[in-house]
Amino acid sequence: MKRVGIIGGGQLAWMMADAARKLEVKLVVQTPNENDPAVSIAQETVFAPVDDGSATKILAKKCDVITFENEFVNLDALSVLAEQGVCFRPRLKALTPLLDKYHQRCYLSNLGLPVPQFFALDEVENLKSKIESLGFPVVLKSRRHGYDGQGTFIIQDFATLEEKLSWDLIKNSNKSLFLLEEFVPFERELAIIAARSLEGEIVTYPVVETQQEQQVCRRVIAPAEITPNQVAEIEAIAHTLLNSLQVVGIFGIELFVRADGKVLVNEIAPRTHNSGHFSLDACETSQFEQHLRAVCGFPLGNPSLQSAGAVMVNLLGYENSDSDYQSQRQQITKIPQAHVHWYGKTESRPGRKLGHVTVLLDNQNRQQAIAIAQTIESIWYPG
Repeated sequence: MKRVGIIGGGQLAWMMADAARKLEVKLVVQTPNENDPAVSIAQETVFAPVDDGSATKILAKKCDVITFENEFVNLDALSVLAEQGVCFRPRLKALTPLLDKYHQRCYLSNLGLPVPQFFALDEVENLKSKIESLGFPVVLKSRRHGYDGQGTFIIQDFATLEEKLSWDLIKNSNKSLFLLEEFVPFERELAIIAARSLEGEIVTYPVVETQQEQQVCRRVIAPAEITPNQVAEIEAIAHTLLNSLQVVGIFGIELFVRADGKVLVNEIAPRTHNSGHFSLDACETSQFEQHLRAVCGFPLGNPSLQSAGAVMVNLLGYENSDSDYQSQRQQITKIPQAHVHWYGKTESRPGRKLGHVTVLLDNQNRQQAIAIAQTIESIWYPG
């Protein structure tokens, strides 16, 4: 039986449970808290923060290979273990250019992939002139540890930028923590999940549309209503990126489509991704099974949709509570072809991902998908 260590014990690790049973894979998780979702499905748990290299050394002794549920890791500490023969998939060199968002932008740009205009704050002498070349609004981003909109700010004018930078620079004392990039007036946001095997085979899932509110993903529609040329371009981006990094495992790639049809890469997630949750119910091989197949060296599975389409809706916290929202969940399960996934978190807070719902569709109809999403949200959110 293959033993896979997972650094991180949130819902992304928790959702690997069914695939692990199917593939006869043992999961060992490194996570800080006893009530983290993946603790309930792990055969063993190492209780420690994900950036604790000494704990990962203990994890390594229990596993054949180690993978990642999130990217908030200590690469320096992990590199020491890699030199001692610990097997990480994806390899650490595939993570190195991605964990800092500025380095990620540089890497993508150097590959010739389309990205928004960007620059690092600490590399610019005349900031005002540089920003004028972009024009307001601009996007200010923390270079590390941002997710679900955290660390990302839409800046409308110089006064707001100076206020934000003054506060954060006082707090962090380091201008190198930020980058600025052009605000993309996108028509839609898209994403693609792609997997690469140990032998270099790549499979891609259908390109999906993601709909955000307050920079947090609320809905995913599969497949996206885009042109065949756009699909081909996005699949080519995924192939270029995964082959360049020599990835083994699943990556999520977020993209913008402008009104003129131009595709730009937004961000890369070197792991399973929220935009691929629909695959649990809608695809022959879920992204979680695919990831385990890749990191274990098994043949990759079929990623294609088994229904005409699907819509996934995140169930986000809207209050501070310890409720399990049983009543709302039961109402949602009555929607035809609805599949509710509840992550078992013991505390709700605004914006926290508590679960998700996937509804399978009998046809590819974006408006129908949006209507179903709105029905779910009318049940879930008060008022």
